[in-house]
Amino acid sequence: MALYAIGDLHLCLGAPKPMDVFGGNWVGYMDKLKEGLSVIGPEDTTVLLGDLSWALDLASAREDFAWINQIPGRKIILKGNHDYWWSTASKFYKFCEENNFSDQWILNNNHYEYNGWAICGTRGWFFEEERGSDHDEKVFKRELIRLETSLKSAGDLPKIVFLHYPPLYKGYRCEEIIELLNRYEVRQCFYGHLHGASHGLALEGQWDGVEYRLVAADKLNFQPYQVLF
Repeated sequence: MALYAIGDLHLCLGAPKPMDVFGGNWVGYMDKLKEGLSVIGPEDTTVLLGDLSWALDLASAREDFAWINQIPGRKIILKGNHDYWWSTASKFYKFCEENNFSDQWILNNNHYEYNGWAICGTRGWFFEEERGSDHDEKVFKRELIRLETSLKSAGDLPKIVFLHYPPLYKGYRCEEIIELLNRYEVRQCFYGHLHGASHGLALEGQWDGVEYRLVAADKLNFQPYQVLF
């Protein structure tokens, strides 16, 4: 039994937007993902940190989630900035039921347990970079509420946080999210979103008592990161 994490699959079976066009290690990424994810077994849990499908709605995302459904074990899904298919949890679970997709769960205002640990998280937001509109501020505050709701729901369990956006990287620090991580004694935080040359901006390792790690698929060479045994 193991807990894995990987973000930014950018599946394109339902929308013609393959990441191969970006070159580099994205070339042939679907085959690389299939091989990399083959280490996951039916007793494992995998957290998928957003940007899963380029589809614009659930109907168009059917083939992508059929692909995800082939990953063994429990799949815990959070939203990325390109997940335009994202609707409500009830609509997603109805979609899964109608298509016989099993063991796919939304991480949104809640938590899941794994071997005595709480899996918490939300999308996050680049508020400092997006500052300047009421809409951005509202989205940012909503993400803070969602993260704290997730953390509170876990009670006294030790907590691991998964985000799509990095809460800090070179030249950027989201104090509000970092304050929540510290207040709820989070010691591990995983994030995605950064690709290509942006990998060089990632801050990984211990920062203010929290261990951060970038788990975007291309950073991991399309192999899931093992968080816990």
